[in-house]
Amino acid sequence: MQLVVARIGRAHGIKGEVTVEVRTDEPELRLAPGAVLATDPSSAGPLTIATGRVHSGRLLLCFDGVADRTAAEALRNTLLIAEVDPEELPEDPEEFYDHQLIDLDVVTRDGTAVGRITEVSHLPYQDLLIVARPEGGDVMIPFVAEIVPEIDLEEQRAIIDPPPGLLDETQAEIASNCEES
Repeated sequence: MQLVVARIGRAHGIKGEVTVEVRTDEPELRLAPGAVLATDPSSAGPLTIATGRVHSGRLLLCFDGVADRTAAEALRNTLLIAEVDPEELPEDPEEFYDHQLIDLDVVTRDGTAVGRITEVSHLPYQDLLIVARPEGGDVMIPFVAEIVPEIDLEEQRAIIDPPPGLLDETQAEIASNCEES
C-alpha cells in the first residue's frame, strides 16, 4: 500500500536542499536518509533521500542526484510516497493511517448515524475527516480527541461528540454578541 508521507516545498539554498511539508507521524522512519520514495507525479522519481536536517523548525531534505537549486525547485509540489505493509499499524495506539479511517461509519455517542468517512484532509494545524451524509452533502469533522473520542476499528466506526452546530448549523451557539455603541 502506498501512503503520501510528504510534499516537497521550495528550494532552500543553492545545494539542492528542499523544504518538505511532513504528512506522516513517523518522519524519522519514513523520511530517513537512504529511504527510496515514489513520487506523484511519477516522472519526478523515485527519489532517494541523501540527507535530512531540521532548520528553523522545518525539515530540509537533499536527494541523490539533485545537486543544485534549479533541480530542487523543479521538484516543488511533488508528493513523496512510501510503500507500507497494509497490516502495519502506527506505534501510537491513538494514531491511524488514512486507509484505516476511510469508509468507517460515523456515529454520535448516542448511536445516531452521521455518515461515512470518504477522505482525510491534512491541514497544517489539524486533520479533518470528510464525512458523506446519507441525505447528501459532506460534513467536515475536526479530527481531535474532544470531537472524535473513539475510533473502533473492529466495529468499523468512528464515534463523535460534536459541538452544537457542527452537524446542524441551526443548533449553533453564538459565543459572544458584540453590541454597537
